[in-house]
Amino acid sequence: MDMCDSIYNYTETLPNKEKYNLISQLEKCGVSIPSNIAEGSGKRTNPHFAEFLTASLTSSYEAETQLLICKRRKYGKESDLNMLLESISLLQGKIFNFREKILKNNRRSKKQDGREAGDRTEKKQD
Repeated sequence: MDMCDSIYNYTETLPNKEKYNLISQLEKCGVSIPSNIAEGSGKRTNPHFAEFLTASLTSSYEAETQLLICKRRKYGKESDLNMLLESISLLQGKIFNFREKILKNNRRSKKQDGREAGDRTEKKQD
């Protein structure tokens, strides 16, 4: 959510001519990153949750690319842009590691108790 706020704050400094291009795209990515994590957290299986984490991760890479375009175009304050790029890189690592942990735990739990592929619900006791 902090990344989303930071992106919105940054886009307010961009030229008005980018309203329907970079501004719109950056803001969509900023919203998509936490939205996919939230939506995925409600899914029943770990692999399905991981798919939404992947969507969140790809949105972060898209935002990073758009920020790099802003850098090349010399849009916005350079210090703000560099802070955003650093923050997004850290966020990408966190999302990636979280996704890998979920998938690793899924493989481990499947081996231990024979649950259906990635079922995140508790196994019923007979």
